[in-house]
Amino acid sequence: MLNHIHLLTWNSPETSLSDIMRDFKRHTSKRIAELLEQDNEKLFLYVFKRAGEWRSKKVKYKIWQDEFHPLAIYSEKWFQEKLIYIHNNPVKKGFVTKSEDWKYSSARNWICGDDSVMKLDLDVLFDSGECPD
Repeated sequence: MLNHIHLLTWNSPETSLSDIMRDFKRHTSKRIAELLEQDNEKLFLYVFKRAGEWRSKKVKYKIWQDEFHPLAIYSEKWFQEKLIYIHNNPVKKGFVTKSEDWKYSSARNWICGDDSVMKLDLDVLFDSGECPD
């Protein structure tokens, strides 16, 4: 989406979801800032810089909000419901007509077998490594 992200992730008992989100936000914030600087996107850089100054003097740019809202997935049915919701979100908002047309959606992986934008580790989810029906 344009102002938030939906993410299905798995974490081992040794790694907390907070650790995953911290590392994700750190990595993507750095890369987003680099790209914005490279493209001389002054308005976005100004907004993110002001957000960083408001929160802390330690951060040059504040891109992500501090909080996140996790939901635990306890069953394959619940997983499927959340996956369908996430895939249909850009369609529901009118950004695309088919979920696989949203560039940064895993629908491209699941429906088209396209891992050119992101690679999914389905072996973690499914013993056979194949997509469920």
